[in-house]
Order: sequence, then structure tokens, then C-alpha cells
Amino acid sequence: MMTDNESLETYLQIAGVITQAELPIVRGQGRIGDFAVAYRIYRNKQGGGFGDPDKHPFAWAALVYVDGSPLRLNSARGCCREWSTLDRVGQWMLANGFKYWWTRNDIEPGNGELIDVEGELDSEVTIDAQGFPEF
Repeated sequence: MMTDNESLETYLQIAGVITQAELPIVRGQGRIGDFAVAYRIYRNKQGGGFGDPDKHPFAWAALVYVDGSPLRLNSARGCCREWSTLDRVGQWMLANGFKYWWTRNDIEPGNGELIDVEGELDSEVTIDAQGFPEF
């Protein structure tokens, strides 16, 4: 069981770190992989409106492949780069040249149940034979 980020990085076999500033250099050298990984971590920072660690104990981090090895993405200051939502990680990925990426969540518990979409729809909406909503 992974109880901290260090054990998580060992489990994920992260080989080292790379800063955002180094990405264009390794991309120009043709050493960066085609995809990245957004993965769930225990929060390191407490900032912004996201600062209650009891309510939000997890964040998202990114790893990229350089020369085939997974490297954790750090900020220019040398700290693990964190995002509060997958949307923000996705925006960063697109802005930094990644067209697709994988997502992992090895630490946050889930119940494994499917979401009941039909039960959450407005009562006036019906579902057609193909499973699409009719308004």
C-alpha cells in the first residue's frame, strides 16, 4: 500500500525528475516520449482556494518519458508540479505539446460501481433504444 508520495514513486518506477523548462530542450533533441501520464498524488502544497488538506488530500502530478524512462515533472523551483483537477492537467498537457496522455489513480479509493446516469437525468428526459437521451 502506498502511504506517501515516495512509496508511490517507487511503485510507479519513476526514475528521476525533469523541470518544465527542460521539456522544450529534450523535445527538440527528439528524446521525449509521445505521451505523458497524469497521476494522483498526496498533496505537497497548500495554496489558493484548494488549501484544506482534510477536504482535498490529493492532487494530480505529471510524468513524462525521456529516453524511455518515466520522469516526474517539477516546477522551475524544484518542487513537484501539482494540479487540483484533471482539467487543469489536461490544459497543461495540450499547451506543452502532448496530444494524448494516460491517467492513473493508484491511491484514491473508489467503490468500483458504475454511475447511474439515467437516475440522475431530469425526469422529463427519456432514453431511446440506443441509450441516448431524448429531450
